[in-house]
Amino acid sequence: MAEAKYGKSIKKLEELIEKIESETIDVDELSDSVKEAVALIKACKDKIEKAELEVKKAVSDFDS
Repeated sequence: MAEAKYGKSIKKLEELIEKIESETIDVDELSDSVKEAVALIKACKDKIEKAELEVKKAVSDFDS
């Protein structure tokens, strides 16, 4: 999956969740949607962790 902006990833994830919760989704599409949602969650989590490290470093540099 190409690197996407956090906001766009969250929006896509919300759309996938709505589709999954609608219960009108085809089983094959459900499987693909769940896989995509998991990948988006991982990507967002990674972005949050990276941002957290960058903020900690910036604060640490500021305190020095």
